[in-house]
Amino acid sequence: MSHLLHIDSSATPGDGSVSRRVARSFRASFTGPVIHRDLGLAPVPHLTAESITARSTDPAQHTPEQAKAQALQDELIEEFLGASAYLFTIPLYNLTMPSVFKAWLDQIMIFERTLAIGATPPTAGRPATVITARGGSFGPGTPNHGMDHLVPSLEAILNRMLGLDLRIILPELTHAPLVPAMADLIPLHERVLATAHEQAAQEGELLAKRFAA
Repeated sequence: MSHLLHIDSSATPGDGSVSRRVARSFRASFTGPVIHRDLGLAPVPHLTAESITARSTDPAQHTPEQAKAQALQDELIEEFLGASAYLFTIPLYNLTMPSVFKAWLDQIMIFERTLAIGATPPTAGRPATVITARGGSFGPGTPNHGMDHLVPSLEAILNRMLGLDLRIILPELTHAPLVPAMADLIPLHERVLATAHEQAAQEGELLAKRFAA
């Protein structure tokens, strides 16, 4: 196997981000090579007209703007395709994914490169772990049930479209220590967070063994 591609998308740096902290538990138990792209610190640009038209224009006819856009897409796609496994740190922002992660997806999802019509995508079967922290809870029986538009999107894009073998780790109720009205949920938050760290460490260890095999 080659390397793990770790994509961070939390806007909050360091220990302020629960998603980043849980990802560190994964990384601590994973001993293989890693390429880390931090979209929170260095976001990739959103798609532009030049980004789109460059894909269907003869490179010899590219404008300088198209050439620059194409070079970025090539870099991101080669980085994505070159990985054997993936770690995605994607907190829930306003019921969906951070815009920086959506921008990254838009740059790399191209037919006949990462996507395939009527065929198996080139990344099919590769393991991918998603760590997605959220301030509340969105499971069955909660007031917010059905309002999580992140996990269904990730399952559709990462699993169904890109073919990744997806594992999702959900540290929930992260606002409990911060919002007085949620104070009675702090013990539950702490248990859920401890479980998330354990799951992340286990996934990292399993992947390390797979790399070593």
